[in-house]
Amino acid sequence: MEESAKTSADKEERKPVISFRGADILGGDMPVIYDMDMDIFPGDFVYIVGKVGTGKTSIIRTAIAETRLGKGHGSVCGYDLEAIRDKDIPFLRRRIGVVFQDFQLLMDRSVHDNLDFVLRATGWKDTDEIEERIKAVLTDVGMETKAHKMPHQLSGGEQQRIAIARSILNSPEVIIADEPTGNLDNETADKILQLFRGINSKGTAIVMVTHNRNIFEKYPGRVFFCKDETCKEKSDEDVIDLALTI
Repeated sequence: MEESAKTSADKEERKPVISFRGADILGGDMPVIYDMDMDIFPGDFVYIVGKVGTGKTSIIRTAIAETRLGKGHGSVCGYDLEAIRDKDIPFLRRRIGVVFQDFQLLMDRSVHDNLDFVLRATGWKDTDEIEERIKAVLTDVGMETKAHKMPHQLSGGEQQRIAIARSILNSPEVIIADEPTGNLDNETADKILQLFRGINSKGTAIVMVTHNRNIFEKYPGRVFFCKDETCKEKSDEDVIDLALTI
């Protein structure tokens, strides 16, 4: 009983990196999700699942302040989404790593120069420190020998590893991945999930949008299910049934 109370108290003391209360999530000008509550804490591994068109990606766009919050409260990495100023949005995004389904690498420059561009754009100036950081993140994702390659010379899985390396350059509090395995075969997708798990084990929260039930069955985590203009967290028992519906 005392242990249970202690665990509950510890969770209350932790500050969420992402928090929504009574939030309406917009897709364009109209709400696609109403009255959403969501707290994501440091070290969490969270899936946002549901069929295509249920608002999963709209949640991501709201979290990175690409889309305004419809109503309610939202905060990400200490920034209030209702009140955030345009000039502060780049600073918010420096505290978040974002990984896309289509990689979004700069195709006219090498892997090294893709990463160099991001570091310099986010305030890094010392060349030695930049080189050290690039080497470190490429090693973290198992791509230390690929710095000189152009993106088109890499496989889909390798390009996604570079995208993940880019997302951890600034040691973000949370990584948001929008269908990161959607363009990959099952074996490659499995390796990418193992990579995310490794990053998560060091304390970085991971939020992954997916409609691939095999992923959250094999790599369990907290699951939020989008359906009928709602997004709610599911219990472990619910997740077993959920896997049959998406």
